[in-house]
Amino acid sequence: MREDTSRAAEDGTAVTEQPAKRVRADVRRNTDALLTAAAEVFRTSGVDAPVRRITAKAGVGAGTLYRHFPQRSDLIAAVFRHEVDACADAAPALTEQHTPADALGAWLQRFALFLATKRGLSAALHSGDPSYDSLPCYFEQRLVPVLTGLVDTAVQAGEIRSDIGAEDLLTATRNLTLSADEDEGGHTRRMIGLLVDGLRHGAQRPRTGG
Repeated sequence: MREDTSRAAEDGTAVTEQPAKRVRADVRRNTDALLTAAAEVFRTSGVDAPVRRITAKAGVGAGTLYRHFPQRSDLIAAVFRHEVDACADAAPALTEQHTPADALGAWLQRFALFLATKRGLSAALHSGDPSYDSLPCYFEQRLVPVLTGLVDTAVQAGEIRSDIGAEDLLTATRNLTLSADEDEGGHTRRMIGLLVDGLRHGAQRPRTGG
C-alpha cells in the first residue's frame, strides 16, 4: 500500500498531496453527475421523484447524495443554479461556432431546455420555502447579461432588428416553451426558430465607409 503522502519524505523534502487533489476532482465529478441526473429526473418526473432514481442515473450511492445535499431543498436549489450556470456558460462557444443571429437562436434553444427543467421544479420554487428566495435574483444576474450580449452583437452585425431586448426574448421564449412530456414533436424548437426568423426581418445592415 502506498504510504501516506500528507507527511514529509524521509529526506526532509515535501511530498505533493496528489491523492487529495484526486479526491477533490472525484467530489466535483460526483457533484456534477448528481446535479445533471437530478435535472433530468426533475424535468420528467418532478421534484418528488425517488432519490434512488437520481443516484442510479448518476452512478453514485445515496450516501454521496445526502452528504452533498442533506435536504431535498438543497438539491433543488443546487440543480437550479447548476442549470442556470450551464445555460449562461454555453454562450461563448455558440458565439464562436455560429454567426451572431444563429448563436442567439442556438442559445434561446438552450434556454428553452433550462425552462423545461425549471417547470419540473416549479412546485418547489413556488412553495414559499425560504431556501429558494435567492434564486430569481440569481437567474436575472446570470442570464440577462448573457442574452443582452448576444442580442447586442447580432444587432451590431446587422443580423437582427434593434427594437427588442433581452427581457422581451426571455418572456417570449418562456411563452413558447412546452414541458418535456408535451414537446415530443419538437414544437418548441420550431417556434423558437420562427421567433429568430422574425427578428431578422427589419435588420439594419451596418454602414460601410466610402
